[in-house]
Amino acid sequence: TMGCWILNESLSIILVLSWLGVNLYLFIDTFCWYEEEESFLYTRVILGSTLAWARASAVCLNFNCMLILLPISRNLISFMRGTSTCCRGPWRRQLDKNLKFHKLVAYGVAVNSTIHVVAHFWNLQRYHWSQSAHAEGLPAALSKLGNAPNESYLNPIRTFHTNTITELLKTIAGVTGLIIALALILIMTSSTEFIRQVSYELFWYTHHVFVIFFISLAIHGAGRIVRGQTPESQRLHNVTFCRDRYAQWQQVAQCPRPQFSGKEPSAWKWVLGPVVLYACERIIRFWRFQQEVVITKVVSHPSGVLELHMRKRDFKMAPGQYILIQCPSISWLEWHPFTLTSAPQENFFSVHIRVAGDWTEALCKAFGAEGQAPKELWSLPRLAVDGPFGTALTDVFHYPVSVCIAAGIGVTPFASLLKSIWYKCESQTPLKLSKVYFYWICRDPKAFEWFADLLLSLETLMSERGKAHFLSYHIFLTGWDENQAVHIALHWDEGTDVITGLKQKTFYGRPNWSNEFRQMAYAHPSGSIGVFFCGPKALSKTLQRMCCLYSSADPKGVHFYYNKESF
Repeated sequence: TMGCWILNESLSIILVLSWLGVNLYLFIDTFCWYEEEESFLYTRVILGSTLAWARASAVCLNFNCMLILLPISRNLISFMRGTSTCCRGPWRRQLDKNLKFHKLVAYGVAVNSTIHVVAHFWNLQRYHWSQSAHAEGLPAALSKLGNAPNESYLNPIRTFHTNTITELLKTIAGVTGLIIALALILIMTSSTEFIRQVSYELFWYTHHVFVIFFISLAIHGAGRIVRGQTPESQRLHNVTFCRDRYAQWQQVAQCPRPQFSGKEPSAWKWVLGPVVLYACERIIRFWRFQQEVVITKVVSHPSGVLELHMRKRDFKMAPGQYILIQCPSISWLEWHPFTLTSAPQENFFSVHIRVAGDWTEALCKAFGAEGQAPKELWSLPRLAVDGPFGTALTDVFHYPVSVCIAAGIGVTPFASLLKSIWYKCESQTPLKLSKVYFYWICRDPKAFEWFADLLLSLETLMSERGKAHFLSYHIFLTGWDENQAVHIALHWDEGTDVITGLKQKTFYGRPNWSNEFRQMAYAHPSGSIGVFFCGPKALSKTLQRMCCLYSSADPKGVHFYYNKESF
């Protein structure tokens, strides 16, 4: 199982190791440079190796800040997904892990920020100590530079009788450093799984503090608090000769007093490209925000799901894609992702929205859901739509056999897929896809209502086309009460299922995934099987393990390729 996992995840491992390798190289290279560079020799006399720790972590921090916006540039990823020459097969699956990489880079930002802050904390203490009465020798002589006219200082703490934190907060570097640290803490703490589930709005708003973070980062280095010897001073003042003759500086011709200056800020050079790219992303979103969205139909399902049908000029989609929706009357800033449930062949696009937070609750109320009287279409609030964007599910048609597994409302991505299959079969379009296994695990029987009609029409069409074997679906109900159990038992012998009205009976309980995957591996002993899942993390891990367990070690045998919906 581990060998298979390594095989299937080899590209992910290579990419992560490459990221770690670049971080390690940048850290070691910068660390060694600051430990050996002659222009910073006098700075190291006061600070020691903490100078190198601070500068090396700063370079790695800049590198990760350069990367962190790229995985969330949705239009860029959609463009790369559509460019088959550079992104096909395993490489396309790496694009589906964009949010994982975003989180990984965020950890890199957090770690390097912590090292940078701690190192500079010790630097401040060393600067402060070198101004004390106990300091002697070269550190004391260097710290006194800048007191006389025509001298430049090396030590930013000018007297021992001062509060280092107060002095730091009087500088650009200190103020922006504090803002960066607070912004990072706010963003990281509000990004936890718990916060996102309890209040997605809190996560959404606090995440946009990144604007302040990047502005502060760009100007942080302008304070030039870490100083080194100027090139002109190095030519006149030979540190190797003069460092032991500090008492004779200015008295010996070869040893004039050294002059110092701060290093040019460089963080803005690292982040300028990605920030411009992300700004273009937001400009595209604003342009799409201005485009009119016509709501053609609103359906309020008894299961607490709101179905919206919409039209928009030049809107083109593929099965499995998603859009971002904004409702200005609820919030001018919030955009929420929803999977498209319509097929490309239909003259509208649709989403199914379940109440799962303050924003979705307000939207459902605004559109007359939750038992309210239906509203006229003209009186409905305006919606803005950004997208569509690609996800893993768009690769379903690239496999000869695909397994689609949904849990609860996670079924919505597969609605578009199944509708598209229906249209393709009706028009007799040739497909590489020859078999679809569809699994749906749901707790509430009412949730089946809006989806059962689609399955029924697909079931009927496949039967008429002589392709009854094409779609094999398995619906599992995991929650029911005593009355429902009695009703199910009384109608068990009927030709159609009492819950869904389909010929295929509903299963009660949870699937035995080991048996299911064993049967699929036996039915398809060779070739590739794409497994697509939308649902909770716990089940995702189980399915990923099953894909590895039942993939053959023989290259000509069956191989399960796992893909998880994430947006």
